[in-house]
Amino acid sequence: MIPQPSWVPVLITLPTLVPMVAAALSLLGGRSPRFQRAIAVGAIAVAFIASCMLLYLTNEHGTFAVAIGGWGDRGFPNGPLGITLVVDQLAALMLVVSTIVLLCVVLYAIGQGIRDGTSQQPVSIFLPTYLILTAGVCNAFLAGDLFNLYVSFEVLLAASFVLLTLGASPDRVRAGASYVMVSMVSSLIFLAGIAFAYATTGTLNLAEMAARLDHVPDGTRNALYAVLLVAFGIKAAVFPLSTWLPDSYPTAPAPVTAVFAGLLTKVGVYAIVRAHTLLFPGGTMDNVLLIAGLLTMLIGIFGAIAQSDIKRLLSFTLVSHIGYMVFGIALSSKFGLSAAIYYVAHHILVQTTLFLVVGLIERQAGSASLRRLGGLIVSPVLAVLFLIPALNLGGIPPFSGFIGKVALLEAGVQDGSVLAWTLVAGSVVTSLLTLYVVARVWTKGFWRPRADAPEGDLADRAPSALIDESTDIAFDDRADVGRMPIGMVIPTAIMVAAGLVLTLWAGPIIGFTDRAATDITDRGIYIEAVLGGESR
Repeated sequence: MIPQPSWVPVLITLPTLVPMVAAALSLLGGRSPRFQRAIAVGAIAVAFIASCMLLYLTNEHGTFAVAIGGWGDRGFPNGPLGITLVVDQLAALMLVVSTIVLLCVVLYAIGQGIRDGTSQQPVSIFLPTYLILTAGVCNAFLAGDLFNLYVSFEVLLAASFVLLTLGASPDRVRAGASYVMVSMVSSLIFLAGIAFAYATTGTLNLAEMAARLDHVPDGTRNALYAVLLVAFGIKAAVFPLSTWLPDSYPTAPAPVTAVFAGLLTKVGVYAIVRAHTLLFPGGTMDNVLLIAGLLTMLIGIFGAIAQSDIKRLLSFTLVSHIGYMVFGIALSSKFGLSAAIYYVAHHILVQTTLFLVVGLIERQAGSASLRRLGGLIVSPVLAVLFLIPALNLGGIPPFSGFIGKVALLEAGVQDGSVLAWTLVAGSVVTSLLTLYVVARVWTKGFWRPRADAPEGDLADRAPSALIDESTDIAFDDRADVGRMPIGMVIPTAIMVAAGLVLTLWAGPIIGFTDRAATDITDRGIYIEAVLGGESR
């Protein structure tokens, strides 16, 4: 194991620690919106810089681990105690992509004015809660033990409920309650899995579990894997555990919906990758995952076709494209995992961007319903901001969506099994239907004259989305329609550019994902980084 510099453990903790401390400071400074905004942007920027440094270090030197609290003594009979944080190339890439999204979305929210309800809406809690969400996301990617991952999920759950119900409208409270109930079921299943894992192996440290599970009977290992897959599958919105998502996300404010759609399901996907490669290698659940991936693709995209509201439509496409990631994971090959990692990064950026664009559409036209929209082509900036990520999501060459899908298809062809070929066919059908869905949004929302929309005359009567924070006075019902604040446009444009980076530098990035896939399939690298070569 390569000796790590003394400052690396501090660097590893920064993406989690800085947003958590900033959340406390932001809450204390709730009477000063300017202070809150400065501390939030600064904290996430620090997390982003630290993540970029970790990406460089892991690419150059491999995997690093740190045991927090001084409890790393190997003399304990049940293994090392305390909190273990581990960063390898996969975790570092997820941190970088996630902090880019989190930073752009918070800038977008500030540009929007944060508030999207009445003057009584408690917006002072938005940024502290958002920072807690940031800490939870980063900690999930760094967690080196199963219970710490569970804690990360619970932090995400608590912050998510607050953000989903911001403004306390009936629709948001209903959606938030549904989200919490589903998440609590997932948490209970995960907690049962943790108890099962500890009873089986005597440890919750992922590295030690990986070593000890090799000596556990196959039936017990498969049962434990099945329990964890159900818990992670709910978080990732894998069919049939995905029905909660389309009803939960669309009611939230645009920045909240964007960050949820881009990141929260990917935390579940990341957990599946870790379990599949580190704890339960060998492909015992590959066929189950392949079938789940196929059904997730098809059911999700069929649901999207039936939608007239762009937010719900995008929520169904989100579910659908989780199937691509599950496809790559289930192939259990380095090529498949590399393609899945690349596709995760692509989808985080593109899906987030599209939800941010929907927020701009609501500002420009007063609605996100295709029954009310039309003539948006009169705003060239909005048209370009939508068209690029939409084509990317649809898999049009040469965008990253096309590159990621081709890599997944090649991995499926290399596998050669009947199920893999079925997934290849399903992937192509899903891609074509995705293109149809985004083309329908383009033709109805942008090309069609507003007068031809069935409810086109109602869009301008939509309630005001924002309130001027400088005066704390609500705008007139239609005063904000037709206005796109530059503070919302610039972060969206940055997200579009970030998505294009995956296209322009696809070669080096896929080279990186290849190395990341090689590392995570060689469990010895992870185990040695954590245990220093010990594997009891």
